[in-house]
Amino acid sequence: MVAMSSFAPGCIRAVLGPTNTGKTHLAIDRMLGHASGMIGFPLRLLARENYDRIAAAKGARSVALITGEEKIVPPSPRWFVCTVESMPLDLQVDFLAVDEIQLCADAERGHIFTDRLLHARGREETMFLGSETVRALIQHLVPGVAVETRQRLSTLRYTGPRKLSRLPRRSAIVAFSVDEVYALAELTRRQRGGTAVVLGALSPRTRNAQVAMYQAGEVDYMVATDAIGMGLNMDIDHVAFAGLRKFDGRRPRPLWRAEIGQIAGRAGRHMNDGTFGTTNDMPPLDDETVEAVESHRFDVVHRLYWRNRDLDMSSATALLRSLDRPPPRPELLRARDGEDQVVLARLTQDAEIAGRATNPAAVRLLWDICQIPDFRKVMPDHHALLLKRIFLALTGGPDQTGRLPVDWVARQIDRLDVTAGDIDTLTNRIAHIRTWTYISHRADWLDDAAHWQERARDIEDKLSDALHERLTQRFVDRRHALSERRRKDGGELLSAVTAADDVIVEGEQIGRVAGLSFVPHDDEERGRPFVTAARRAVAQAMPGRVGRLVADDDGSFFLTGHGRLTWRGDEVARLARGRSLLTPEIEILRNELLDNPSRESVRLRLSGWLDRHLRRRLGPLFRAAEADIAAPARGLVFQLSEQLGSVPRRQVRSLIATMARADRTALTALGLRFGAQGVYFPSLLKPAAVQLRLVLWNAYGGDAAGRAQGAGTEAMGPCQPASVASDACWAALGYLVIGPVAVRYDRLEQLSAQLHKEARGGPFGETETLSRMAGCSGADFAAILGRLGFRARRGEGADVFVLKRRPARGGKRSREKTGAGDANGRCLGGGEDLHDSGSPFAALRTLVTAK
Repeated sequence: MVAMSSFAPGCIRAVLGPTNTGKTHLAIDRMLGHASGMIGFPLRLLARENYDRIAAAKGARSVALITGEEKIVPPSPRWFVCTVESMPLDLQVDFLAVDEIQLCADAERGHIFTDRLLHARGREETMFLGSETVRALIQHLVPGVAVETRQRLSTLRYTGPRKLSRLPRRSAIVAFSVDEVYALAELTRRQRGGTAVVLGALSPRTRNAQVAMYQAGEVDYMVATDAIGMGLNMDIDHVAFAGLRKFDGRRPRPLWRAEIGQIAGRAGRHMNDGTFGTTNDMPPLDDETVEAVESHRFDVVHRLYWRNRDLDMSSATALLRSLDRPPPRPELLRARDGEDQVVLARLTQDAEIAGRATNPAAVRLLWDICQIPDFRKVMPDHHALLLKRIFLALTGGPDQTGRLPVDWVARQIDRLDVTAGDIDTLTNRIAHIRTWTYISHRADWLDDAAHWQERARDIEDKLSDALHERLTQRFVDRRHALSERRRKDGGELLSAVTAADDVIVEGEQIGRVAGLSFVPHDDEERGRPFVTAARRAVAQAMPGRVGRLVADDDGSFFLTGHGRLTWRGDEVARLARGRSLLTPEIEILRNELLDNPSRESVRLRLSGWLDRHLRRRLGPLFRAAEADIAAPARGLVFQLSEQLGSVPRRQVRSLIATMARADRTALTALGLRFGAQGVYFPSLLKPAAVQLRLVLWNAYGGDAAGRAQGAGTEAMGPCQPASVASDACWAALGYLVIGPVAVRYDRLEQLSAQLHKEARGGPFGETETLSRMAGCSGADFAAILGRLGFRARRGEGADVFVLKRRPARGGKRSREKTGAGDANGRCLGGGEDLHDSGSPFAALRTLVTAK
């Protein structure tokens, strides 16, 4: 064979038409009629499928397979089956064909197909296969081309929208994202018993296994992306579009009519007619689109993507400039920067790379490395790091002809030899090993390249088989037949709840009873009949279970930091807003398996437990409420109950002033402290009590409940930024807002006492001890002291503080000392009433989490 540029092209044909016209069969037949030939396919999967067919017919010694990740080249092959990107264009062959030539208009890969259209030629015959949409451009760009139109072998008919449950057997459901495909596959599994899954991200081996499962009739449905729209020949009778928008690499956009036609054309093969429509609540297709698809008439393509092929390898900068060269004709549109060009631009900015890519050979090597596909679709910088390591290794020898380190390659490949994990994990590993499969086929980069090719292929095969198994486990219910058989016989699936609370259906454990709820094990996988049978068994067992809960001892119940009540570790109810902070309601978790009498029995049992629990944890508050005291003292206790155990002294000074000494002594004996700044129970300021107070506050918060996290309050210090919660929330937790800081009452009393001690010695300044006690310094410290009855005075080098003068004594001077607060008894620092139920819970969550 000789270089292609040394001969004049022979006959050039463009065979155009819709799907199912026999174009590929014609091209292969023509190729095998020549002494030598080459055909390029758009997908590795199609190349492998047709290579196997030709090898079976003509012998493996006569045909070669060349793709980016797989090369099978016997000593003297006559025919080459390739992906379009991997076609060895430096070889001369008698026949050359390119399939799906309309991909010249594809924004990502179009420039490769355009290059083949303009430059790839067979010595005796050249054939381009594709859609009628590129007829005019092919005639314009390829002088002397003979265009042949082929008609579809079967008809394609629109049947309108259908529900997923009403789709006929042998249907392909098409979506345009992995998440949508998986969601539809789950739904199809539940409703129809199982489905095959075809995604572009799957390895060829996995896709083949999924397609084989569908072709063998093990499942009657397939959920796929538009990957099925290109050359995959399957026995599909109906194509249902579950979406009509796709992401094209830059933005979501509506499908073009030609794309709809390409995908819909998978329905009906050979002489069998096919149908297409929409599903998954998609609207019907408009009349113009239906007419275009049924008649195979689509908008003409006016421009093809192009990238310069005459690259300047004198330097990396020159190479980038040559890649940016504008197209020579108005019919051609410069392609967007591909992955190879983007990563080249990144690597040339690296000083180490620039220091070595200083001659044409090194630049050529750098460009070859940039061709390594990013199957993982990771961030460009991450992929660039791998390519940088490869380039530095290959240019590390004395003559810049190094090899990749064997131990490094072994580590990279060996860590992928793990078949454990879910679908996403295995898919990512396969993408990673495909990159190494591509690298292993560069014999000039590796010592013993054949070994690494075999190693990478073996790992890819194992991962592909594991992925097929996971897909089958998740999306194929092999027990669906059992359900159908029971239904047809008029019987029910056998189900029961064991003594260990396991739910058994037809001898298999499919879930458990947790608390008063049925929790299935992967219930979506078990299918609707099994879930129905399990719920029936749980409903029958529910009266006995409620009886066990009602009769159980108090030690089996627990209140979580999120306001949930659990029974033996399982949630059964939650706290809800009641008449006050201290009297929350109990709301049974939604459970249709409980009847109203059972629900009320559970509520009463939990209410009794909660009352006893609160009395144990907040005991001083309850004992004070039940004490034999007069009206002023009862008023004080009521205020304390409303705020869970602490109030600013200013707020209740009139009650304290009229309180009998005996009542004050009685409350003091119960643990109540009458401080200069607040009245509070010290035991209710401990971490466990503060956590419970926050749980009660959240329950009282109505729609805002749960936004403040109860867990972690033990880490809340005595001084906190006031801005992260409302004054009312801080009050419920036992803090008083003073200026920019919320200070816990016990710390506030310590600070107040220390300040007065300092003041007795005359003017005093801010010290580390005082600022630590106040939780702030500087201007914020001065603001707090101003609220506590001190004023700043300019001293030598820094402010000093003195106690403010007290007003002149009047005839009716109150017996109460000055406390923090305003004349209306509200907390200072935010102007918010202590009884306001609003709360910035989101900010408080940040505080708790940070602590």
